[in-house]
Amino acid sequence: MKPGIVLAGGSGFIGQSLSPFLLSKNYEVIVLTRAESDYRGAVRNVHWDGKTLDDWLEFVNGAFAVVNLTGRSINCRHTPEHRREIIDSRVDSVRVLGQAIARCAQPPKAFVQIAGVGIYGDKGERICDENTPPGDDFVTKVCEKWEAAFESVEAPATRKVLLRLGVVLGPNGGFLGLLGRLTRWFLGGQVGNGRQYLSWIHIADLSRMVLASIENQELTGVFNATSPNPVPNAEFMRELRRTLHRPGSPPVPEFAARIGSWLMGTEADLALVSQRCVPKRFIEKDFSFEFPTLRQALTNIFPSQ
Repeated sequence: MKPGIVLAGGSGFIGQSLSPFLLSKNYEVIVLTRAESDYRGAVRNVHWDGKTLDDWLEFVNGAFAVVNLTGRSINCRHTPEHRREIIDSRVDSVRVLGQAIARCAQPPKAFVQIAGVGIYGDKGERICDENTPPGDDFVTKVCEKWEAAFESVEAPATRKVLLRLGVVLGPNGGFLGLLGRLTRWFLGGQVGNGRQYLSWIHIADLSRMVLASIENQELTGVFNATSPNPVPNAEFMRELRRTLHRPGSPPVPEFAARIGSWLMGTEADLALVSQRCVPKRFIEKDFSFEFPTLRQALTNIFPSQ
């Protein structure tokens, strides 16, 4: 068994795929979770609150890498209280992990921080690589504070990598959980004018990006963790309907999307902003995508359809 990898916030959608993937590479996996500590199978779950140094520090000391997946979902109504929770959950977890690494006699070799392409804001058809300037909406401000907290971590013996995630596609939940159900219910039409770009990544490729970030000493700094082929919303929904064998669905006008989002307790802007991101730095590092196109990704996720 290789040295341990600590997954902070690793009990969520991404962590549920990342943990078995890392185990398959013979790494020990320690998940920091708000649930009670236990040791089931090969994954050790250790309790933390995401903001306070505690006994979990012993698992960071001597670990091979730390991967921070922590963050309250932005898929909610952005009330003042929720905005505060969204920001605090991200900033606090980065800060306390930085404090833990600073106290380690044997600091991790790598600290991989998950962030989001939301930092770019609404860019229309403009192609966004890692050098594209930020936007000016709430999600942008969240990402800026998130990344600033990571940049401020002083860990001279630990290589730092920040991955800006697009929408993560995978089975058993996540973005496709609700969207797949709506499409099966013949409600899979484009949202708004359908021209807004959606940057996505198959969860298997994301797991391989995380592993590369852990193991490849040449990787440092900011990377877009997206497929090389972002698509407009209309094309995304068309491909999803094709995969699930559903006919064309009427479009969802913007006003209807806003009403529906309010009823579902979320923000319509999350589906209406356009982010056409490319993983320029991963491509430059010769990263090979297993699922570079949306059709390949959806066919893999829904194989029996």
